[in-house]
Amino acid sequence: MSDQYPGYVLVIERTFDAPAEEVFDAWTSDEVLRRWFHGDPEWETPTAEVDLRVGGRLRLVMRDPNSGEDYGASGEYTEVDPPRRLAFPWNWDDQDSGRQLIELEFTERDGATTVRMTSHGIATEERVDSHREGWGICFDNLERALGR
Repeated sequence: MSDQYPGYVLVIERTFDAPAEEVFDAWTSDEVLRRWFHGDPEWETPTAEVDLRVGGRLRLVMRDPNSGEDYGASGEYTEVDPPRRLAFPWNWDDQDSGRQLIELEFTERDGATTVRMTSHGIATEERVDSHREGWGICFDNLERALGR
């Protein structure tokens, strides 16, 4: 795997007070993704397209409402195992970011679900910090979207 996605790896774990099926659905529903998948609390996600099947495409576009600038990425699902696991390559529209692999594991215990996200192939150490911050905001947004 490291040969296909050279670079740094970022691992983030977050536990949500919701069943695994609900958290998994939040990662795979066009409508719900639009509510939470953006790297800044003030941003919006005008585009979220999900074809949830191995080989199906995922497309997301985040927008900074202050500048109007869009930040898009897409991938193709390589693993879909509801409500336990998702994996997909993650390709930012700006080619400088390189190709990454996102792996998500959903583990439910006592009605709460821990999401373990592993991002392979981050180009630089500085980008790891930037991705950690952006994903942290996304996870905060997800918690609000889940209503918890």
